[in-house]
Amino acid sequence: MSGGNCPFCDLSLMDGQEVVLENSLCRFLMMPQEVLKGSGVIVPVAHRETVFDLTPEEWRSTHEILVAAKELLDRKFSPDGYNIGWNSGETGGQHIPHAHLHVIPRFADEPYAGRGIRHWLKSRDNRRPVPEAE
Repeated sequence: MSGGNCPFCDLSLMDGQEVVLENSLCRFLMMPQEVLKGSGVIVPVAHRETVFDLTPEEWRSTHEILVAAKELLDRKFSPDGYNIGWNSGETGGQHIPHAHLHVIPRFADEPYAGRGIRHWLKSRDNRRPVPEAE
């Protein structure tokens, strides 16, 4: 996927997506969410495939937007906590090959409250198969 058909480069490709905050290098995008209310993603303006492709300036810019996004979400939704995370590569769960930092407000009355990003990853069901002996 190149910048021309990327929904984070061409915002018109994803219905309901809205730029809520931005600086010269990054944007905080939100779209209506039925389950993850208030969640959004921070993306670099330039097309960068993964988090590992960000420049030092984009890292600083991402942090600046993250702090501003937290202030905005705290005012608007008053969450009890947050999950913040990057997925990188298809196996890592990245479905849009443009780096994006998930910002997910969490609430104490959610069914999965208290379960963090690693909850499902560290379950026994996620254990890799044992290679066959040679």
